[in-house]
Amino acid sequence: MTNALTDYLDSVKARDPAARSRWEVLIYPGAWALLFHRVAHWLYGGRLFFLARLVNHISRGLTAIDIHPGAVIGRNFFIDHGFTVIGETAVIGDNVTIYQCVTLGGTNPSGGVDGHRHPTLEDDVVVGSGAQVLGPIRVGKGARIGANSVVTKDVVPGATMVGIPAKPVLMDAAERAEGFVPYGTPCNEIADPLLARLCELETEIRALRARHAGKPKAKSA
Repeated sequence: MTNALTDYLDSVKARDPAARSRWEVLIYPGAWALLFHRVAHWLYGGRLFFLARLVNHISRGLTAIDIHPGAVIGRNFFIDHGFTVIGETAVIGDNVTIYQCVTLGGTNPSGGVDGHRHPTLEDDVVVGSGAQVLGPIRVGKGARIGANSVVTKDVVPGATMVGIPAKPVLMDAAERAEGFVPYGTPCNEIADPLLARLCELETEIRALRARHAGKPKAKSA
């Protein structure tokens, strides 16, 4: 138990440049919200639904984070700052980071697959502040969702999504450095989806020119 708590605090500290010690992390609202959720989820699994929602209600009042007791959450989940809503059938993998004012919400209640109305976030996903991830979609391992983006379709592993609706953008190698990169939102001009599309078109044009240049010229009659 002690080792698990230490590992969690260290994982948060490694992802938050402002954290100077484990003691600081221990009083983060995201850490308390996760603790309350573990209790509420255990009660929910035992079909003690009222008690589970009561714990959820207390947690929401203390932390400004609303995690439905039914949500499934993996190891080392970090919510930075709070004001986040996570729906009942959401599934969150290991080492996922979410910033403030994020919603993992549903869309059409009858549109879910196997009862899932909310997103699945695979391991190492980062969701920027204000983003809305909606519906029974899957966000692949290591993907990054930019601030204020609206995601309603599956995201491939490692992609960076920006915009409304969110679309994948090209990334500089520096932006794709190994290890955790805080905040989840690319900060250079390539984050503009229109510029990203221009880059894609330029790449396609260069490929077509190279292909055309490699073809032998037709002989004249």
